[in-house]
Amino acid sequence: MPVLAMWSAPRCRSTAFARMMTERGDHTVVHEPFSRVVDFREVEVGDQVAHSEQDVLAALQSMATRQPVFFKDTTDFHYPALLADKSFLAAATHTFIIREPAEAIASHHALNQDLGRDEIGFAWLYEIFTAVQELTGTTPVVIDSDDLLDRPAATVQAYCAAVGIPFLPEALAWEPGMRSEWKLTSKWHKSTSETAGFTRGKSRGVEVVESDPVLRAYRDYHQPYYQKLHAVALRP
Repeated sequence: MPVLAMWSAPRCRSTAFARMMTERGDHTVVHEPFSRVVDFREVEVGDQVAHSEQDVLAALQSMATRQPVFFKDTTDFHYPALLADKSFLAAATHTFIIREPAEAIASHHALNQDLGRDEIGFAWLYEIFTAVQELTGTTPVVIDSDDLLDRPAATVQAYCAAVGIPFLPEALAWEPGMRSEWKLTSKWHKSTSETAGFTRGKSRGVEVVESDPVLRAYRDYHQPYYQKLHAVALRP
């Protein structure tokens, strides 16, 4: 089944990675179908409208009979139907992108002042990772988004080699702009819409989280999950 998935905690630069995948042109790219169906109760997946996790799973598999599919999604929600679908977990290629939690939390909190602990997403991200690992007997591909910004060509080349797709260096640059698939949740993708490639912006994430006892507690909860994923990340 030619479905390539990228799972990410929110604010871990997965939208930029998906923008690169769109630029490649060799996959149909689906933007956050699981989180959208939970959040908005429906989502377009190709030419189908899904109203549940089960519908999303069926639509992705249907699309993959016609062309290779890449989707990216975020773990600010929990996906029990995904976790229950052992055949999809085993058959699709599931990959993961991470970011230092303090940076991700600060970025998330700036857009959502009511941020709760669980929707930060590293624990739920690790749950999907371990489910795939246990079913397949192999360690899924993990990349650290700091590597993506510091060494974009080497990181993407290592990712492509690991998942068995060609490395297309020309896809590392793109035209800035808000994509139509981002408009429903545009505030979350504004920073990516202003980029033309993998670039690092200014951040005070560590200081922001360290100075706030609630955010600091959130970081302390999620840090071990990040560290487990970081320990197996590709080293470009």
